[in-house]
Amino acid sequence: MGSATNIRNLAIVGHSGEGKTTLLEAMLFDAGATERMGKIENGTTVSDFDEQEIARKTSISLALAYFNRNGVKINLIDVPGFYDFEGEFDSAMRAAGAALIVAGAGGSVTVGAEKAINYCLKEKKPSIIFINGMDKENADYPGTVRALQEQYKGKIAPIQIPVMDGNKMTGYVNVITGKAYSFGAKGPEEMPVPAAYQAELEEMQATLQEAAAENDEALLDKYFEDGMLSPEDTILGLRKGILSIGIIPVLAGSALLNKGVINLMDVIAEYMPQAAERGLMATDLKTEKETEVVCDENAPFAAQIFKTAVDNFVGKLNYLRVNRGVLKTGVDVYNPNSDTTERINSLYVVRGKKLEPVTSLSAGDLGAVAKLTATGTGDTLCDPNAPVKFAPIDFPEPVLSMAVNATVRGTEDKVFGGLARLAEEDRSFQVRKNTETGETLVCGQGEVQLDIIKRKLKSKFGADAEFTTPTVAYRESITGKAEAEGKHKKQTGGAGQFGVVNIRYEPGAADGVFEFVDAVVGGAVPNNFIPAVEKGLREAIKKGVLAGYPMVNLKATLFDGKYHPVDSKEVAFVSAAKLSYEDGIRRARPVILEPICSMKITVPEQYVGDIMGDLNKRRGRIIGMDTVEGLQVITAEAPEGEILTYATSLRSMTQGRGRFSKEFARYEQAPEMILQSIAKK
Repeated sequence: MGSATNIRNLAIVGHSGEGKTTLLEAMLFDAGATERMGKIENGTTVSDFDEQEIARKTSISLALAYFNRNGVKINLIDVPGFYDFEGEFDSAMRAAGAALIVAGAGGSVTVGAEKAINYCLKEKKPSIIFINGMDKENADYPGTVRALQEQYKGKIAPIQIPVMDGNKMTGYVNVITGKAYSFGAKGPEEMPVPAAYQAELEEMQATLQEAAAENDEALLDKYFEDGMLSPEDTILGLRKGILSIGIIPVLAGSALLNKGVINLMDVIAEYMPQAAERGLMATDLKTEKETEVVCDENAPFAAQIFKTAVDNFVGKLNYLRVNRGVLKTGVDVYNPNSDTTERINSLYVVRGKKLEPVTSLSAGDLGAVAKLTATGTGDTLCDPNAPVKFAPIDFPEPVLSMAVNATVRGTEDKVFGGLARLAEEDRSFQVRKNTETGETLVCGQGEVQLDIIKRKLKSKFGADAEFTTPTVAYRESITGKAEAEGKHKKQTGGAGQFGVVNIRYEPGAADGVFEFVDAVVGGAVPNNFIPAVEKGLREAIKKGVLAGYPMVNLKATLFDGKYHPVDSKEVAFVSAAKLSYEDGIRRARPVILEPICSMKITVPEQYVGDIMGDLNKRRGRIIGMDTVEGLQVITAEAPEGEILTYATSLRSMTQGRGRFSKEFARYEQAPEMILQSIAKK
């Protein structure tokens, strides 16, 4: 059972609500790994065990489970389907050798299924589709298959025909073997192929044989010679096609009623790629060259962490895939990411929240290791004598940010310490300090993810936090020219203070922020006091006169002044400069500047009109448009203040198909309405 040829690793992916977790429940039950099928509505499923998942009745983080079938160990990773948890998808796909894509039977390709198939094709990841929900009134298997075949021409290969009684699926015909089965009380029971399905079976067999032949030259020759392939040859071609991403097999059933699930398990065990068939590229740290790490249990150990979790009982838990060799308890391994050595004290195989202790994990297997101190998600663990380093996992950049503050004063350490721990668990979430505004920001993939972060902060760490819309880092500048005198005179008995400066203010600083020019003639302001004038101005420009935002693009020329041989001091000229600034800037037509972001928005063509209309409402500008891999990439610019929650709007407009990235471009003068809005605040 430990051999990599007898292991299959699949991530269960697809649209939210299509039944991924229920399908896993059915498979675990059918394999005898659980005594009963848990239900999402009761909070009793194996993979949704977090209190937030139970409360929301939806998956929010990946979960691992395994079962054995026909001498094969099948590791499954249940992946959340909601958009905010894309980071969990990326983690799971690094560990899995293939994807089990769960799609609804509604007659179309759902967004989640589409994104999963596109990912698998792009990343050359084998996949299999299970059309779920065949128990529903509006189930349309033929329509769903047609929609898939139209969108992914030449890839989709149905290997099963559902046998229907009205809207009810009562059995299926195996296209490969030509045998039919009815759903009995104890599983599938063989029956004759119903006459109504005979013609469809022959047509689908011919199509499947042709698809199988196209994945092997010898099989193609056979197919041309004989006009057909034997079931054995069809299976061989099918396996090769799945492995080379030439074929995506399709099955159907009902996870909720546990129909068609045993057949799916058998297909996974028989046709889906073995763990041994998947190598992974890494850097050999001795030669600094890229090398393929072959999944061989007799080679030196190497593994990668694909997920980190904080368990209330075990502490920090790192989920890993052993890519090479064998990992044993009691050994020291090397982490090249942190350049540290870690001792492996406890190893587990995982079934939901249940951790089963083991003494070793072999190449190709998935498991978990507890209480590592310097190891996080994406890190490599390896044999110190054969050091390698796997590429980091690419997590999506955050697209939504909120300012965070402790609800209760004095609990800041608790809040920010908890957030740091949660960021270890979820690498698609970050905590950042905005040096411009001084705010701490929580940054993630959407409102749901950030809401869950806040709730976890409370439940796991007992810390209450408030998330608010972040402050936009506006600037102030001037558009005109003005001269102003600043006079500081103080007499309080004893030594006095005296300083007068005359300064000209205009836009056009050489460095874009602040330029000070000394144009004093005749010693009106002595040289030893001129640095004090500049110091006063540099302190003053930290706050503009309109709303207190930092001043930029200001050129200040000191051209005259007065001093007293006894009472003039540095502090007097600092104060005089500030007084001049206050008066002069107000008369130099001050304005508010707003940050402008450049954006790249990627959407299917049918949404371009909506995107452009929406950008127009946000005072955005379209710079250009390109077609990349069949999608429209819109390059645009928009004020940062108008796109703080753009991630939510984009998902709504594109049904989750749109993506965007942004970065700061420059500052521009804000319209009057922005000044009025700021004045109100």
